[in-house]
Amino acid sequence: MAHAQNHDYHLVDPSPWPFVGAVSAFLMAVGTITYLHGGSALLPIPGLLGVLYTMFMWWRDVVREAEVQGHHTKVVQIHLRYGMIMFIASEVMFFVAWFWAYFDAALYADEAIQVLRTEHTGGVWPPEGIATFDPWHLPLINTLILLTSGTTVTWAHHALLHGDRNGLKWGLILTVALGALFTCVQVYEYAHAAFGFSDNIYGATFFMATGFHGFHVLIGTIFLLVCLVRALKGHFTPTHHFGFEAAAWYWHFVDVVWLFLFICIYVWGAGTPAAH
Repeated sequence: MAHAQNHDYHLVDPSPWPFVGAVSAFLMAVGTITYLHGGSALLPIPGLLGVLYTMFMWWRDVVREAEVQGHHTKVVQIHLRYGMIMFIASEVMFFVAWFWAYFDAALYADEAIQVLRTEHTGGVWPPEGIATFDPWHLPLINTLILLTSGTTVTWAHHALLHGDRNGLKWGLILTVALGALFTCVQVYEYAHAAFGFSDNIYGATFFMATGFHGFHVLIGTIFLLVCLVRALKGHFTPTHHFGFEAAAWYWHFVDVVWLFLFICIYVWGAGTPAAH
């Protein structure tokens, strides 16, 4: 055949999703900027819906390439793993920025050159008047929840490798449930915070670091939920399961980031705990 494939690489078919995604992202950005300048809160929604639709359809096509068309050969899977590693590396640097902001403010709270910072913090960290969270209450509970979820997702992975479909399903069910529980506890924690995002530099650095982590937990939970649905449909084999492997890597990354947040922000940066 003139078009027979005699190599292990996958040359993707023409796809509309890069163009649709770019247009949707542009509309979402313009709508968000307009909203921030006094426009309607509905303006970013069409672009956001377009982005979500693009994500769903594009990943649907990737699943079809893997499960139906058989394009994900061993060579292609290696390249997908490289891509996931590079993505996680970029996420590491993303969180480095928030840790950098936090430690810059915490370690140099009384820096002479930072006159306004000293004025607002009182030259101490946490700033004067800030009642931080007790690290051994809700933050510790969430730490135990995430560490347990790391165990259950590892159980699911090992069950898959050994052909135990039932263990795979239950491991994923428990991991998704624990991820949702973490989010609920964090929402409760935020609702009872003794400081706000815009109150001071402590609130800004705290909510940016922990809030973005919470967003990653939400994304990871959805990622694993999709893997659960695929597992129930009979997807994944002991030798062909990159989608689940990528989700597990991402979840372990989320776990590690939380451990650093718990140690650095909740424990090391604790001041006078807020009353419960």
